[in-house]
Amino acid sequence: MRESPGTEERGHALVRDHTVYTCVTGSRAFGLATEGSDTDRRGVFVAPTPLYWRFDKPPTHVTGPLDEQFSWEVERFCTLALRANPTVLECLHSPLVEYADAVGRELLALRGAFLSRRAEASFRGYAAQQLSRLEATVRAQGEPRWKHAMHLVRLLISCRDLLRTGRLEIGVGEHREALLAVRRGERGWDAVRAWMRTLHEEIDAALPRSPLPEEPDRARVEDFLIRVRGLTAAAPRPA
Repeated sequence: MRESPGTEERGHALVRDHTVYTCVTGSRAFGLATEGSDTDRRGVFVAPTPLYWRFDKPPTHVTGPLDEQFSWEVERFCTLALRANPTVLECLHSPLVEYADAVGRELLALRGAFLSRRAEASFRGYAAQQLSRLEATVRAQGEPRWKHAMHLVRLLISCRDLLRTGRLEIGVGEHREALLAVRRGERGWDAVRAWMRTLHEEIDAALPRSPLPEEPDRARVEDFLIRVRGLTAAAPRPA
């Protein structure tokens, strides 16, 4: 469906004027950046409540206006985080925070409310999709896209450690050199697949003993969202 004229501009205006949180994600946040790595920026904006009284609702997400920038409206962001979406949770736990106003700081303080054992299924589901694409590339070209293979291993490490500790640490720490060796194609696909299988076994072992709750704290997150909507209910209505 073709967007109506001005839709992109209105989305960019929401990001410029109503952002509550921005951070850098991707390789730079993971500690895996190389000389040519992009700077991926992710953020959260709060659309003023009066915009929801119109037939045309605010966007759930916006690409831009900066290069490599993507933002979610706060409700969509919270919904995905409650589902343990890996990309959203990593955004919320990035060590490279560029901006957070009072609402953004409250959102950061809620990080623990989003974490639950749902992460096991969510992270592994995403990993399974990526593995399917990698194996298709191997069949077609003889080897995978090594950068994607590296990030798949990183995701499984993150899932395992989250289940073990109850904390999401997105920096790769001691695994940096081993992961960069995967990116350079130095370990070979069979060795990388064996590493993945070991990580899946470790995830299986960690899940029953995980300190994470079975479900996220949906009520606490919803209370936050209701208060945020209330704060912007009296905002001037844009033309």
